[in-house]
Amino acid sequence: MVNRYRGTRGFTLIELLVVLSILGLLLSLAAPRYFQHVDRSKEAVLRENLATVRDAIDQYHADTGLWPSNLEALVEKRYLRKVPVDPVTDSPDTWILVPPGDNQEGVYDLHSGAEGMGADGKPYAEW
Repeated sequence: MVNRYRGTRGFTLIELLVVLSILGLLLSLAAPRYFQHVDRSKEAVLRENLATVRDAIDQYHADTGLWPSNLEALVEKRYLRKVPVDPVTDSPDTWILVPPGDNQEGVYDLHSGAEGMGADGKPYAEW
């Protein structure tokens, strides 16, 4: 009797299970670090967007003597190319606009509208 499987080669179930368990172990070590880096990069982009918009607000105020009525006014006057996206919420509409004091109209400052805390322990709304 001739063995018809003799010339075929393949992996045994044990070999496949060992490879899958090694891959699972490597993924369980790498995945948390990956997501940690994604969160850090979002926070870095958030800080940069806040600094850019705050600088544009200050320039607008220095040039016109008025505070911008909204963020779109900064785009219309070309202080910004577009309203930046809050990277934590992935939306340009979640910014919290802070009016100036002394009964003045306009936008003095802005904060992120994202819920939660940053890596430094401060809420995003206080950045």
